[in-house]
Amino acid sequence: MDPLDIARCIYTALDEKQGRDIIVLDVEELVGYTSYFVLVSGGSDRQVQALVEHVRRHVRAELGIRPLGIEGTQKGKWALIDFADVVVHVFREDERDFYDLEGLWRDAPHIDFESGQPAESDAP
Repeated sequence: MDPLDIARCIYTALDEKQGRDIIVLDVEELVGYTSYFVLVSGGSDRQVQALVEHVRRHVRAELGIRPLGIEGTQKGKWALIDFADVVVHVFREDERDFYDLEGLWRDAPHIDFESGQPAESDAP
């Protein structure tokens, strides 16, 4: 399975559940353990948990893939879903601002799925 297809499926699932500020970063050239990071915010602990559960179910139903692991859903502040080639970070909004992964990985190209195509856009 192409990692970009997995990232697109995750993006769709997050968008369906009103995930906020969904960003897909191509980190393949920067790290050795994954190809893409998907970052998203939820407005509350409960929404973070709902986003994680929806991604898990959606990717399994659409692609037949289960995550290698899921961490952080109990507290609902920052959860991580590891699909090997794609790692999903689901934050409560204030946690996302605090950890600033976009800033940490600012050299990573952004992938734009809103246009329906994986066209890279300029990193902020």
